[in-house]
Amino acid sequence: MYKPLTTVLLLATVFFSCAPKQEKTHSADPKIDKLKLPDDFTAEHLYSPGDNGQGSWVAMTFDPKGRLIVSDQFGYLYRVQLPAIGDSSKLRTEPLYIGGDTSSRVTMGYAQGLLWAFNSLYVMVNHNSDEHFEKSSGLYRLQDTDGDDQFDKVTLLKELKGEGEHGPHSIVLSPDGHSLYVIAGNFTRIPEMNRYRSAPTDSIDNLLPIIKDPGGHDKIVNAHGGWIAKVDSTGTDWELISSGYRNAFDMAFNEAGELFTYDSDMEWDFGMPWYRPTRICHVTSGSEFGWRPGTAKWDPAYPDNLPGILNIGQGSPTNVVSGKNARFPEKYRKAIFAFDWSFGIIYAVHLEPDGGTYKAKAEEFLSGSALPLTDGVIGPDGAMYFLTGGRRLESDLYRIYYKNNTPNKTDLDAPVLTDAQKTRRALEAYHGKINTTALDAAWPHLRGEDRYVRFAARICVEGQPIETWQQRALAETDPVTVITLGIALARKGTADAKDRLLHRLTGLNFSKLNDAQQIDALRAIELAITRLGMPDSAQKVMLNAYLSPLYPAKTNALNRELSKLLVYLDAPEAVSKTMTLLASAKDDPEERKTATASEDLIMRNPRYGLDIAAMLAKIPPMQQTWYATVLSTAASGWTEQDREKYFKWFYNAFSYKGGRSFVGFIDYARKSALALVPKDEFSKFNSLSGDSLVSKGRVNLTQYQQPKGPGRRWKLEEAVRVIDSGLSHRDFERGKAIFNVVLCSSCHSMAGEGGTSGPDLTQLGTRFSTKDMLESIIDPNKTVSDQYGAMVFTLKDGTSVLGRLVNEDDDNYYISQNPFAPQTLRELEKDKVLSTKASKVSVMLPGLINSLSPEELKDLVAYLKGGGNPKDTIFAPMLVF
Repeated sequence: MYKPLTTVLLLATVFFSCAPKQEKTHSADPKIDKLKLPDDFTAEHLYSPGDNGQGSWVAMTFDPKGRLIVSDQFGYLYRVQLPAIGDSSKLRTEPLYIGGDTSSRVTMGYAQGLLWAFNSLYVMVNHNSDEHFEKSSGLYRLQDTDGDDQFDKVTLLKELKGEGEHGPHSIVLSPDGHSLYVIAGNFTRIPEMNRYRSAPTDSIDNLLPIIKDPGGHDKIVNAHGGWIAKVDSTGTDWELISSGYRNAFDMAFNEAGELFTYDSDMEWDFGMPWYRPTRICHVTSGSEFGWRPGTAKWDPAYPDNLPGILNIGQGSPTNVVSGKNARFPEKYRKAIFAFDWSFGIIYAVHLEPDGGTYKAKAEEFLSGSALPLTDGVIGPDGAMYFLTGGRRLESDLYRIYYKNNTPNKTDLDAPVLTDAQKTRRALEAYHGKINTTALDAAWPHLRGEDRYVRFAARICVEGQPIETWQQRALAETDPVTVITLGIALARKGTADAKDRLLHRLTGLNFSKLNDAQQIDALRAIELAITRLGMPDSAQKVMLNAYLSPLYPAKTNALNRELSKLLVYLDAPEAVSKTMTLLASAKDDPEERKTATASEDLIMRNPRYGLDIAAMLAKIPPMQQTWYATVLSTAASGWTEQDREKYFKWFYNAFSYKGGRSFVGFIDYARKSALALVPKDEFSKFNSLSGDSLVSKGRVNLTQYQQPKGPGRRWKLEEAVRVIDSGLSHRDFERGKAIFNVVLCSSCHSMAGEGGTSGPDLTQLGTRFSTKDMLESIIDPNKTVSDQYGAMVFTLKDGTSVLGRLVNEDDDNYYISQNPFAPQTLRELEKDKVLSTKASKVSVMLPGLINSLSPEELKDLVAYLKGGGNPKDTIFAPMLVF
């Protein structure tokens, strides 16, 4: 619960006199001190590759000899000999020289996925061929054919079109050990495959006006999204399993052989009605998860895609690993561990069978501020090994074990499948195959109550030749079967079936359907339009006659679908009804949780947390934004009064704080609507809709010149030498730009401008030495001021809350978590808190200056020393005689 302060309180004020008793932990390594783990678990910091010039490690696997093989994101593969638990000897590393090439060039690396299987090392290269590394993205197999413990044979199994952080990613072994599974992000084109559980498509399948990401992210996005494929050991047989992800990075099988992944969000979409948080997805055969560019993303409620089984909130998913082989307590051995790079959290996802799928609950297993998690595996010793790094950040290797790491005394119980799971699996056996018995096997389940069983049955039908089932489908009378087959016919049927299909769908008694079935029915109509073509005039009349009386409906979800359909169909009164809803719509509390569920993450990583903080300070009205977007393509049906109200809505909308693309989305919709007004009224409505506010509302750092670099991993001694070599005649504007671009201004103010959650830096140069300033930037964790420190509250349910303790009473702690709204406090009930401790980690990230060249570093330090004053002598131009 949040409430405003009744008295003026400064965020920097912490009442330690009334602070709770704090935990005290000590370690010889400060990198361990920052970690939070469950009781009886031990964490060890094993190695820092960056300290040894080995880059930033992002992928790992164990070989049969118990050695770790790792990859630098932008460099070599390395083999690592690990000391056993309790052994104080040092870890040993060696670069892997492929084919005996010991030159300095990279012969294999740039991997985001590694797997040892079939007496081979499989490498998922993520890279465009260049002078640094000649190999391009794809799946490679490395073999040692002469037994000298070095790889001498490299085979490209399949080239993949895609690279970068949304390119090809990880590789895992199937539960039966007979095949591989690979996963790729949404910038990776699906290659030609031998079979498809469900054939992918680039069809958008959404009548909402298409607005791609205004920041340019969606320019190269493939409409089918990220994907998962099954591959044989030789790489000759490929089968598409699932698609429609944004950028799921890794996956894992649980003890029942069911596959799970952790899909990413698009943080720039915060506050938009099409935003979807990071989520755990149950990857079933032929599944589709609805990622599409910009506004075109599918609602998780749509029946032609599957929802996540757990919405987690904001973050950057990386690794997923099963705990089944860990020497951990049973609940963790049954868990799937999901890694979040942005906020430094490993979630233990606990699964419970639920119909054809699972219920899931996330426990915060490990966390630490400034902990960019990349990859993790369970070692042959039963310990968990994980990496941090990526994006050339400081990289580390850790190990976690339970108590004395003794072997498990008992095996996990054999998993028990629900009846619905058994039925789903039986139907999935038909996927991707033509089988004469498939239709009869699937047909009874097209009307089933379980969504996952219905989905599997429909995919089974769609995989059979259309001539074997189209007429049978059109003759169906059961309402749920009609809807399910209506979706199948829209996706796979022929154009001559459109009229009969629309008649079947508009013949349904809508009032007899439950809420989910009503959404399904509307979605079937939408798909009939997107796949089979725009309705002719008679069909439009029929559809409008059926849909118009239903609008407005009783729920926001139904109104979203009806508004989209009716405005697209140019239905009478569609504009006036939607305008009425625009003026009064309120967001559903449950739907709003997708925007507000991550307030606990704000202080864990300012680079990402501040976006959340800004939005929570003034959250956009998501349902109203939907209506405004729908109406942006309405050419007719407007009254002068409605049009004025509509464009005034945009004026007010620019005051809200969404993700970085919020203003761009709103402005694009505004401009689309302006293109439809009479030319002689354009100037009026352009001004009325807030054209003058657009640039002020954008969260856009591109107004500042970006650092040109080349950057480096700055060390204190080197940085001090650079500054001490001379700091005069500096460039004020470049110093100010860098101050903003490297996010100093997000938390700190300078000359009256900037954030307030950190100290004002205007007088910094008059109070601190160059070395002091640089040390605080390069190693912000060395000294964390009580005045600006945070508290970690560990809750009894296993989660934790990070925030500034501002006050407390007998029942509650009052903490501030949002630097953009410091007066807004969260009440934390004391009886839910297990323990508290002062955070030893600064909310400021290390390495923020690593993108800067020496000259750019000089300009930043000059800006700090000069207190943001362009007239300071440090910026005086060089005199020329």
